[in-house]
Formats: sequence, C-alpha cells, structure tokens
Amino acid sequence: MQHFTQAEIRQIDDRYQDFLNVIKDKFDDKRLARIDKAFRFANAAHDGIKRRSGEPYIIHPIAVARIVAKDLGLGATSICAAILHDVVEDTEYSINDIENMFGEKVARIVDGLTKLSGDFDSRQVLTLKKMLMTLSDDIRVILIKIADRLHNMQTLDSMPPHKKIKIAGETLYLYVPLAHRLGLNAIKTDLEELSFKYKHPEEYNKILYMLHNQEEKRNYLVNEFIRPIKEELEEEQIESTVTNRLKSSYSIWQKMQKKGITFNEIYDILAVRIIIKAKPQISEKRQCFDVLSLVTDIYKPKPDRIRDWITMPKANGYESLHVTVMGPQGKWVEVQIRTERMDEIAEHGFAAHYRYKDISTFENELDTWIERIREHLRSPESDAFEFLDDFKLNLYASEINLFTPKGDMVSLPRGSTIIDFAYEIHTELGNKCIGAKINFKLVPISHVLENGDQIEILTSEKQIPKLEWLKFATTAKARSKIKDAFKLEKKEHIDKGKEIVEEALKNAKAPITSNNLKKIIAHFNLNNKDQLYSEVGMGFLELDNLDEVLGKKSPNKLVKYWNITFSRKKKEESPEEIAKEEEQNKNNKIDRHKTFLLKEAQDNVTYSLAKCCNPIPGDKVIGYLSTDDHVIIHKTGCREVEKFLSSHGNRIIAAEWTKFKKQSYLTRLRLEGFDRVGIVNEVTNVISKQHSINMRSVKFDTHEGIFEGDLFLYIHNADDLHLLIARLEKIKGIDRVSRDENLSD
Repeated sequence: MQHFTQAEIRQIDDRYQDFLNVIKDKFDDKRLARIDKAFRFANAAHDGIKRRSGEPYIIHPIAVARIVAKDLGLGATSICAAILHDVVEDTEYSINDIENMFGEKVARIVDGLTKLSGDFDSRQVLTLKKMLMTLSDDIRVILIKIADRLHNMQTLDSMPPHKKIKIAGETLYLYVPLAHRLGLNAIKTDLEELSFKYKHPEEYNKILYMLHNQEEKRNYLVNEFIRPIKEELEEEQIESTVTNRLKSSYSIWQKMQKKGITFNEIYDILAVRIIIKAKPQISEKRQCFDVLSLVTDIYKPKPDRIRDWITMPKANGYESLHVTVMGPQGKWVEVQIRTERMDEIAEHGFAAHYRYKDISTFENELDTWIERIREHLRSPESDAFEFLDDFKLNLYASEINLFTPKGDMVSLPRGSTIIDFAYEIHTELGNKCIGAKINFKLVPISHVLENGDQIEILTSEKQIPKLEWLKFATTAKARSKIKDAFKLEKKEHIDKGKEIVEEALKNAKAPITSNNLKKIIAHFNLNNKDQLYSEVGMGFLELDNLDEVLGKKSPNKLVKYWNITFSRKKKEESPEEIAKEEEQNKNNKIDRHKTFLLKEAQDNVTYSLAKCCNPIPGDKVIGYLSTDDHVIIHKTGCREVEKFLSSHGNRIIAAEWTKFKKQSYLTRLRLEGFDRVGIVNEVTNVISKQHSINMRSVKFDTHEGIFEGDLFLYIHNADDLHLLIARLEKIKGIDRVSRDENLSD
C-alpha cells in the first residue's frame, strides 16, 4: 500500500490544526479528545488514498467537519460522524467497528450517511430514502450530508465537465431544497451559487460582471439610504446593526428567467438588514414593529410588499419583517427587520435552534414534515423515482396555514387543494371526499386553498378515489394514496398497457417495431417499454395523436413538422427487415463518454427533441439516454433535466449540434408592446423578408392600447431566431420579444 509523503503529511496536519483552532474554545477536553480520536482513526483508515484533485482524501472529512462545527454549530457527536462519514464506504472497516470505538449514536449517523451499493441509476434515490429513514430518528444525518455536498461543490474543479453538470444539477434539484426546508439559508445560497457557476458558466459570469459594474453606484445608494435610518435608531436608543446584502447571482438569473425580464429591470437586487439587539421584558415582535414604523416614517412603503414572518413564521422557522420602500434616486429597496436570535435562525436554520434551546416550536413543524415523509416510506413497493418526484413536492413549496372546523391548525404547501387537505387529515376522509365547505360556501375537491381557510370536509360512503384526482392533488401524501387505490399487480398493468399500445399502433397503421416504440417512449420522456406499458395500463397516459408522435407526414400542412427521428423508414416493413433493424440497433450502442453529435441525417442511431423545452439547432443542449441507442435532447436549462441529473445522472451525456440546413423546427414567439396602426403588417413583413422562416400562425390581442402577439414559426436554427428577434425588437411600439417553449396553442 502506498503511504503519504512528508509534504502530504504536513498538509494534512496543517488542515487539522486550522480545524482545531475553529473548535477549541467550544468544547471541553473530554469532547476534544473524542474528536481527536475520530481524526486519528479516519486518518489511518484513509492513509494513502487521494481525491481526484490529487490531495490526501482525509482533507475532505476535515473540511466537512469544519462546516458542521462552524456553519451549523453542531456538537462533538456530529463532528465525529462527519470525520468518519466515508470510512465504512471507502475502507475495510464496518459499522460495528465504528460502534465499538465511538458508540451507537455516531455509528447510526455514519450508517445513515453511507451510500448504498447496487444499480447505479437508482442509487441516489435509494440513498436518499435511507437517509430519510434515519432522519426520523436523527436529523443530524441530513445536516452532515448537506455539509458533505457543500464541500464537494467547493472542490468541483477537479471533476470532468459531464460530472460537473451532473453534480451541479443534482445539487440544485435536491440539496438546495433540503437546505431551504431546514432553514440553512447561508448554505443554501452557497450551494445555489456554486451550482449556477458550473451548470451555466456564461450566464454566471455575465451577472457577476454586471454586478461589479454597478458596485460604485450601489455603494453610494446604500450609504445615502442607511444614513437617516441609523440617525433615527440612535435617537430612539435602539441598539442595532444595519447591514446590506446583495441578491445572489443565481436568484437574479432565476428571476430573469421566470419573469422574462432583463438585469436592469430587477428592483430588489439590494436589501438592507436591520438586526436589533433585543431588550429583555419587551416582546421581540413589538420591538421589530417599532423599527418598521420608524423606517416607513422616513421612506414610503410599497403597499403590497409588507411581509410579517414573525406573527406566522415560515415552515422552516424563519422569522423577520420585510418591507419594500422607495429610497433615494427613485429606487425600491427591501428592508428586513429582525432580532439577533431571528437572524441566527434565518442563516443557520434548524441547527441554530439548538443554540437557543428553543426548539420545541420548530421541532413540532419539523415533526409534521418528517411524518409526511415517513408515511411515504412505509410503502415498500413504492417506485424509487416516483418517490423522488413526490418527495420533491414537499420540499420547496412555501406553506399555508389552514384550520379544521374545531380550530386545529394544519400546514400544507401553497397551491394545495381540498383533496390534499382531506388526505392530510385521514386516508379514509380523502377516499370518501366529495367536496367541502369554506365559510359556509360549498366548494369542489379541486378548489385551491388560501391561507387561513377553515375547511369542513364533506364525504359520501359511495365515493371512491378517481384517477382524475391526480390532476389537482399536489401533496406527496395525497398523490401516493390516490395511486395506491389504483395499484394492481405490475404484470397486469404491463399486459393491459401492451394491448392498448399495440392496438393504438394498428389503428395508426404503423408497424409494431422497436423503433416506433422508442419514438413513443421518447415522446413521453419515459425510460423503457415496460414503463410505457405500465403507465398506459394504469391510465396515466393516453396515446393521442400517434401520427404526430411517429413523425408521419401530413398532406394538409404547407410546411412539414419535424419528425421525431431523422432516420427514413418505409411505410411497411417485412418481418425480415424488422429483425434486421433490431439486430442493427443492438450493436449500435452510444458511447456515453463522448459528445453526441446531432446530425440532420442520423444513420441507425436515433434521437428525439424533448417536448418539454423544444430545443432547436444552436441552443445549448444536453442528451439523456432513454435506451442504449436512443438519446432525448433537452436544452441545458430545462427543468426535466434537473430531475434526470438527480435520479439518472449516469445517463446524461454531452451533446452538440452540427450544421443543419434542411429541417425546420416549430418555435413560438411572444410579443408585447403598445398598439398602433400598421404594427401587425410590419411584424409580418419582417418575418417574410427572412426567406428561411415560414409562419404557421399569427395571433394578436389588443386591450386598452396594449397588445400581445403569439407567433408560431418554422425556424432552421437559433442564429436565425436571434436575428429575427433583434429585427422585431427594432419595430416602433414593440416592448419585448421572448421565446416561449410551450408549443401548445
């Protein structure tokens, strides 16, 4: 076995001493000795093992332990578990060895952190399920796992490009919402920024550049804004700290994407934070409202932008007052008002509650959330990927507070419906639900609930769960209970689905070939034919418009739709040809380590363009291997890709367009502006002058002098599209032109 050099041993010792300097004043000698014992054991276990970057492996557990101690403020047991978290997975030591040396608590946490072996595709999901089972006993498992992920993101430079995209996508999809749900705001922001940096490097650098450009102007505004507030606080003898924080580059980018606005249109890039040193014997809430009154005496507030998270804290324990006011130079500025205790909880979430010994309220909130997850885990036959989807529903949603007829409070994610509320109370109440009364008014089971609603569920013994409930059930618990009511044996689903699919293909006069099945699988973004049969058999998928899915020509269209694959096929194929085709496909596996080149006339290997984001040549894209010889192409920013990065990371491959000349792609543009005579004519003239672009339809709506336009066009590539957008934006009266990925009318 290879051992470390003297230089590497000194490097390890330096990192460990830095770590000890962070924790030495926090623990007594007995706890420090326990931590040191854990380090000596892990150091010996990882001797000679290096990370991909070339540095000794033990430096990673030390770094994770530092985050656990400094950023999360956890105790000696957590720190020991953090130092030992990779010993069982990467060395010959077992959980029993850990338990014998460090006790049952440390061993249980390390066991929860140890990855499972087995099928790579589902390993991430199964690891998550294992962590969450442990979570019901000890939340420190999740906290250390998040610290582990943070350090992996901080050292991502040494990984190959496709791994960077996978890990960054997985972090955004799963670990960021977890950190948010546990109130770890500082770590959540770090994870978002690092993920954004590696997943969208160009956009990340652009926003950093724009923030840097405005720094001097921003600093002047902050000083001018804060000065009168500080003077008033001193006059009122309110002891406080006034700071400012910049909106993170990821939050800025997300808002630009979501609202279709430019960097300069974001008004809340800046926030000022007033942190009060609370006086004893006076309620913290009252002290915060006194400061709010002081601020709104100086600056006029935006009426709809006052948020009181103190009277009703967020589900993750966050407490603060927010108000947006009109500051100097006509700029809106958000002001956050909170006490030192509230600020600590806002930054460090669940971990901070331990420091204040005030965890009862937050633990009750957390227990409700954990109980929902535990319900989900009780079903042993639940599909791993279905679990990940439904679990995700519970993570990021902001919560609303609802009341039963007796006045008991129930918290549910915003957007929840009557059926979600019914299942939250009891499974049988959900199964028999026919509607509800809110404020003596009858509402259907699809009714979306609002904060503060008092709900009386109405039931009928004749009622049974219906599949269409899934269209408006939003919580993981309700969705899983509805699906459970319809779960037959898997074989029955597959057999029934196979019959329906084959009948649909016959009706469409299409041969039942593996190629046609792949087209259907790709269209619905599924993994394999068994999943297709199962989904169809359960009634979750309907096989409408098979002609379009299979890429058949339509004689009524002047311009043809792009085919779902670019390989030319005869209308009918003999059994010999089908057998030959399947044999060719078997031998034609895609090398997932190479960049997949998208060609206009693809031989043998097929690919399809994802319906969720509708990429066109020139867009930045990524590939998802639905089978060994079929790739689904998505835009890199597509939300569906986030899910795949988390659950099927090894099936993501790099993809790149080659030159496309012949094929046209349906694209949708949205126009907004001020109506005037002749504007529609100008728009259509600009489009017709670009000979490579054909129109499918143009629709304009005008209301009180404002118009909105919808253009459906056939485009060759992104360059043509960007050129068209630039020309349309020059037309007098047009305020904004944006691309819409949704192609349904």
